[in-house]
Amino acid sequence: MLQPKKTKFRKQQKGKMKGNSKRGYELAFGSFGIKTMNEEWITGRQIEAARVAVTRYMKREGQIWIRIFPDKPVTKKPAEVRMGKGKGAPEYFVARVSPGRILIEADGVPYEIAKEALRLAAQKLPVLTKFVVRRDYIEETV
Repeated sequence: MLQPKKTKFRKQQKGKMKGNSKRGYELAFGSFGIKTMNEEWITGRQIEAARVAVTRYMKREGQIWIRIFPDKPVTKKPAEVRMGKGKGAPEYFVARVSPGRILIEADGVPYEIAKEALRLAAQKLPVLTKFVVRRDYIEETV
């Protein structure tokens, strides 16, 4: 499960997520990717499930890049605890995702395989996504 080795503070406030992604909105490594259409918190478990889905479908051919990392701790209080008495303990970590952010990139596989693999990954994530292709991508006919 993805989480930071060390954080400056154990707990964080919720914060606001408004506006489009200001960085990470263009393909940087691969020829194919999935881009988010809305804002959401994505947990480390969801990212891992998407990664497994992609690598299984691509049969470990090609290469994938995960462009998000869960670095925000989410706290939770135990069940049936009265109000007050401070903030709960950190339960899991999330990645904040804004519209336009590239989540996963792939390369080294044909268009159809990449499209299906990233579709399977998108099903594991709680956001609406769009399949994107590099502008200068040319299908190789072998």
